[in-house]
Amino acid sequence: MTTDEIRKAIRSQPFRPFTLRLASEQELFVDHPEFVALSKGGRTLAVFSTDDNAFAIIDLLLVEQIRFGANGSHRRKSA
Repeated sequence: MTTDEIRKAIRSQPFRPFTLRLASEQELFVDHPEFVALSKGGRTLAVFSTDDNAFAIIDLLLVEQIRFGANGSHRRKSA
């Protein structure tokens, strides 16, 4: 996954919720652009949970797929 692909998903207008699938098969759901942040260098991504105050900081190299859900219907899953 490239920095440009992640940036494009975050900045899309209108925003479309998406799920990030990691190499560990963990999935992180992003339902709003304010709940995800890409580092200035573009290698690290922070994803904040809407369910609680938790967040994950991940290496962009571990992201295997971005999946866009119809009407944001995907739910966040943990491995």
